[in-house]
Amino acid sequence: MTLPASPLSRRHFVTGAAGLLAAGAGLGASAAGSLDPRTLRSMQPNSNDDPWFKISLAEWSLHRTLRKPTDQGGIRNLEFPAVAKQQFGCDGIEYVNAFFRSPDAKGADVARGTDFGYLEDLRSACTDAGVESLLIMVDGEGQLADADDGRRRDAVENHFKWVAAAAFLGCHSIRVNAGGQGEREDQAARAADSLRRIARVSHDFDINVIVENHGGLSSDGAWLADVMKRADHPRVGTLPDFGNFYDYDRYQGVEDLMPFAKAVSAKAHDFDESGNETKTDYKRMLQIVKDAGYSGWVGIEYEGGNADEAAGILATKTLLERVRAELV
Repeated sequence: MTLPASPLSRRHFVTGAAGLLAAGAGLGASAAGSLDPRTLRSMQPNSNDDPWFKISLAEWSLHRTLRKPTDQGGIRNLEFPAVAKQQFGCDGIEYVNAFFRSPDAKGADVARGTDFGYLEDLRSACTDAGVESLLIMVDGEGQLADADDGRRRDAVENHFKWVAAAAFLGCHSIRVNAGGQGEREDQAARAADSLRRIARVSHDFDINVIVENHGGLSSDGAWLADVMKRADHPRVGTLPDFGNFYDYDRYQGVEDLMPFAKAVSAKAHDFDESGNETKTDYKRMLQIVKDAGYSGWVGIEYEGGNADEAAGILATKTLLERVRAELV
């Protein structure tokens, strides 16, 4: 079922990114024009002097470090840009919305996704570090294929604030999930409708709405490719993850999703003595990416448990660099 037009789907947005969250304001090109100028970066072809893909760092790679107290070696979201650049040599970063938190005046940990003073501090941290904000991975905002129309409408509208945050930071996309209940066909129709509804809002702000294979039916490459065709919107796309396919062949899954890809996630868990990932043949996988004509960013997403996070990130980066050179 297609949801009826919601009065909120064109709210929350006034001139300037901070005003995007003000109720009752209209959305249009004039609002988009008031944002700071930004360069579209994710899918533009590289020059002949550049590698055929650039390597970014997904914040989830440091999820254990981000959850540690700072007096025990933990870091916070505002420090992520500098860590990505200085410790790992990554020029692009991919955020996770769960980490947009910091203490308030009373020391309580509060969400900062709608706090544009906080977002300005984060944008300044990126400028100081010399890194590009690429996307925000959005979780916990509801299921876009929910069988209940009211909950699904809420889920759609819950993503608008992350469109605002992404635009303010200079990202090209928000990553969303396509979870739900019911029959395969019904979930596909609801997910496609929800994605179009978010994209109608995000389009005027140069923000893509991209879906990762991230559990449930979304981990079926054929199903998610079908959702993309149903959505049929230039701002709707995929974030193929090398893992997360479970019962579906990962190589076939990435091949299914690459025609719609606006970012790529290089999932890694463990490495053998030669530095190869033990679950994914990176050369085979990156050949699929290259054959699709992709020339954007490939994000390191280390998720292993046998090495510390820093070692795992560096091992993934080394592997990506080696295979990238082999596939020129």
